[in-house]
Amino acid sequence: MDVHGESDETLLAARDAATFERFYRRHVDELLGFFVRRTRDAGLAADLTAETFAAALAARRRYRPANGAAGAWLYGIALETLVDAQRRGGVEPRAQRRLGMGRIAPTDRDLARIEALGENRRPTLWIGRLASDGREAVRQRPGDGA
Repeated sequence: MDVHGESDETLLAARDAATFERFYRRHVDELLGFFVRRTRDAGLAADLTAETFAAALAARRRYRPANGAAGAWLYGIALETLVDAQRRGGVEPRAQRRLGMGRIAPTDRDLARIEALGENRRPTLWIGRLASDGREAVRQRPGDGA
């Protein structure tokens, strides 16, 4: 729940941008940490985070609470984003276009903050709610034979 007493599921069910922004703010740091731990690249982690939220924004109408927690749903999208980026060797500029923004170059301060987020282990709560094959895939790190 956030300061407004809203669950993630309620935030995703709303159709306005301000409500999705609250969902974004609630999860952005955890997601950045998730990506920086897996890529060991703060700039790439920031790009993957933006791409994940762009996909979540586009897909939020398809989210169904009966299928699982909203945080687990978001990490499912994050996993797909990571796998797709590894497959194609980078992030998708299309996500930035969907958000109506160009490439944002993080400052050194931003990169240091993002790298520090790599130490946050809270996302494991969401990952634990994924199906067993999803959990295993998320726990794999690039270069671990996955």
